[in-house]
Amino acid sequence: MNIFEKNPIVPIQKITFPRNDIPVNVFMKRDDLTDIFISGNKYYKLKYNVLYALENNIKKLISFGGAYSNHIHAFSYACKLFGFDGIGIIRGELTYPINPTLKFAAENGMKIEYLSRSEYRLKHTDEFKSKLIEKYGEFLYVPEGGSNELAIKGAAEILDNVNIEYDYVTLAAGTGGTAAGVISSLKGEKFVYVFPVLKGSEFLRGEVNKFINLHSSASYNNYDLVKDFHFGGYAKTKPELFYFIDEFYELNEIQLDPVYTGKMMFGLNESIKSGLIPEGKTVLAIHTGGLQGIEGMNHRLGNQPDIYF
Repeated sequence: MNIFEKNPIVPIQKITFPRNDIPVNVFMKRDDLTDIFISGNKYYKLKYNVLYALENNIKKLISFGGAYSNHIHAFSYACKLFGFDGIGIIRGELTYPINPTLKFAAENGMKIEYLSRSEYRLKHTDEFKSKLIEKYGEFLYVPEGGSNELAIKGAAEILDNVNIEYDYVTLAAGTGGTAAGVISSLKGEKFVYVFPVLKGSEFLRGEVNKFINLHSSASYNNYDLVKDFHFGGYAKTKPELFYFIDEFYELNEIQLDPVYTGKMMFGLNESIKSGLIPEGKTVLAIHTGGLQGIEGMNHRLGNQPDIYF
């Protein structure tokens, strides 16, 4: 069965925050349960890219990411599942031992090519794409994070099966594609708080607006960026985030990752305490998956005691 034939219906779970009794109702849409390997927002972002490739008899897919990328992890499995030749262009140099994310990708048959950071910055240029065509022939180009028009179309379906009333939506953001899809689907209704996981993320507003317009030929202002909870930047962390993730799990039996959803939920908790979310309102938080990143973070940190899972 094609897993993309019908979007999965996942639980929507009531949330309890540690040391927070302010009367704001928080529910979490458990998109970490969409699929074992193509989970969270990656399910929706890859959906129409895969269907497009199948419908157009495209055999080869190329995409991009860092060494611990959730997108590369899911992309490699999707290529294996649907019989595509998958090629991953990875930012940085090959290092040993190979990390769990890239090991999984290689086991799925994905061809891995490493690029220096300076070369990687050119990945969106026509010259770079021409070189890829010369090397690999025709292929479907899937951008870093999977964020293209087809991905936004998929992300716009994230709220389709939600059966509760809510006032706000919250989610983490890297490239902004998922946020743009969710905002587009609301058509100006409700309000969305986007929690960037990158430091210096004001550029993200322009990216989100670009993706929204690409998908819906419209502009919406019913969202804002909450930029104070990146913990130093992408994939950077602090002990208080780990402690929060542990406490959150004890209260809710929901695992959060330290790169995306963990930061978002930490930020949401603090935002409720600060009054950004008014008392009596209801928040729908989106769990965008990314749990494979836990093993990768442990690999990066060397399983340091007292700060990880």
